[in-house]
Amino acid sequence: QELRPKSLDIKQEELGDMVEKEMASTSEAIEDAVRRIEEMMSQARNESSGVKLEVNERPPSNPKTCFPSFQAIRLLVTTSTNLQKEIVESGRGAATTQEFYAKNSRWTEGLISASKAVGWGATQLVESADRVVLHTGKYEELIVCSHEIAASTAQLVAASKVKAEKSSRNLARLQECSRNVNEMAANVVASTKSGQEQIEEKDTMDFSGMSLIKLKKEEMETQVKVLELEKRLEGERVRLGELRKQHYVLAGGCEDAPEDGEARPAPAPRRGILKKPPIAQKP
Repeated sequence: QELRPKSLDIKQEELGDMVEKEMASTSEAIEDAVRRIEEMMSQARNESSGVKLEVNERPPSNPKTCFPSFQAIRLLVTTSTNLQKEIVESGRGAATTQEFYAKNSRWTEGLISASKAVGWGATQLVESADRVVLHTGKYEELIVCSHEIAASTAQLVAASKVKAEKSSRNLARLQECSRNVNEMAANVVASTKSGQEQIEEKDTMDFSGMSLIKLKKEEMETQVKVLELEKRLEGERVRLGELRKQHYVLAGGCEDAPEDGEARPAPAPRRGILKKPPIAQKP
């Protein structure tokens, strides 16, 4: 009992209700995100004119860039809900829906976790887009949120694929929706990066008026900044790794582990055969 993931403390008879609530909550979050994006698009156009309107129509500041992503996510959630119902109906046999969820509690936990991740990612994306429109946020937030949505979408598809029949039409539709979401997320990333280059002002590097001593001093100061940034970057990467470890622990660690009779991950590939080093050439 002590080794069981903390998430399994929930009574198994409550899992069925949780799945329906989480899927409904995710759908509501997506619908709310779509409404907020539509309001932002309308407000940005009504309150802007001239140069400001031209700037707001550019990719990073234009909420229209994120709108196709939310449409794709909405279709993904709808298809996932249909597939989940199909899985339950085909797999429960004479058992009730609650008994099916209780028997497959690990799979149910993974489905709930994936659904939450999709809804949370969509909410974060619309909030980031809102801040970018108001010029109080960073364009990098849109990129990170897009990557997060792509990852959570893959998690949802993987959780559904475990129990679905290979010939299921809903599974094929879900995989197609997943590819569409990834494509829309990639478009947001590409548009954001492209727009950053157009909007952000770049300092012109003109050193023609500097003396030799001044140039040397600037060079040394720049080297110091580079070292400081590299050290900070390494520290942030370590922090990111620790955060991901803790996230894995809190999520249960093995909630997506396959049950008996299900596909298991393939063993790690063997190391390649060592080749002889090339013969050194004469100087």
